[in-house]
Amino acid sequence: MSRGGEMVYIPDDSDFSSFRDQCESLEGWHCRYNKAGVTVWSQGQEESCTVQKIKTRISCKDVPAETLYDVLHDTRYRKKWDSNMIETYDIGRLTVNADVGYYSWKCPSPLKNRDFVTLRSWLPLGNDYMIINYSVKHPKYPPRKDFVRAVSLQTGYLIKANGDGACTLYYLTQVDPRGSLPKWVVNRVSQFVAPKAMKKIYKAGLKYPEWKRRHDPEYKPWVYPEQNTLPSVSLAELSVQHADSLENIDETGLPEDHLSTSDHEA
Repeated sequence: MSRGGEMVYIPDDSDFSSFRDQCESLEGWHCRYNKAGVTVWSQGQEESCTVQKIKTRISCKDVPAETLYDVLHDTRYRKKWDSNMIETYDIGRLTVNADVGYYSWKCPSPLKNRDFVTLRSWLPLGNDYMIINYSVKHPKYPPRKDFVRAVSLQTGYLIKANGDGACTLYYLTQVDPRGSLPKWVVNRVSQFVAPKAMKKIYKAGLKYPEWKRRHDPEYKPWVYPEQNTLPSVSLAELSVQHADSLENIDETGLPEDHLSTSDHEA
């Protein structure tokens, strides 16, 4: 997602517009799953040596768009619904609508657990919302010995209000989990994982208003920037995290069906 592949930058209106077009377009996408209000598409060949883009859409009845937007931002609430998460926290802010954060998640044995450092940016558009990220390097958060550093080439959400307290959620991702997993295994497993992850987010949206009423209901720094107390981060401190610069970890011998138990979504 980074321009020219080298420079770290904060996404602008054209980047968000391009992301929205990718979410809403069907051209070049192949439907892989369509059941119970959840649809999954992929772009690129499953058997290829590169990771595919995966796109998922779910209809969320009884969950307003602004509620799902809060759910996807609220790191404290994430601990309640994201059972694969090990740890997540915000590292620092770049602007009122961009920050740098850390996320780690559990992988099925014998895989090593994964983690990310990403630059995240968000854009509220009246009734609709977008959140997008890509992987960066931060000098104080290098790859750890106990994790495999994964790479988000592009990941994000588009939340579209449907009126009457309902919304449609799109999730688009192209993530290289690194290690030595064959890319075709990654591509196939991603298609199974995506629907489960989307259903989790939907259920989290249904339960969020009651949870938030009991947990600092006025605290929403993603809506009220004046509440943000994160230290400032300079773009000059960051560089793009390229997949090919990371060590390959040997994880051979993992049965393919074992992998589908994970339902991570970035």
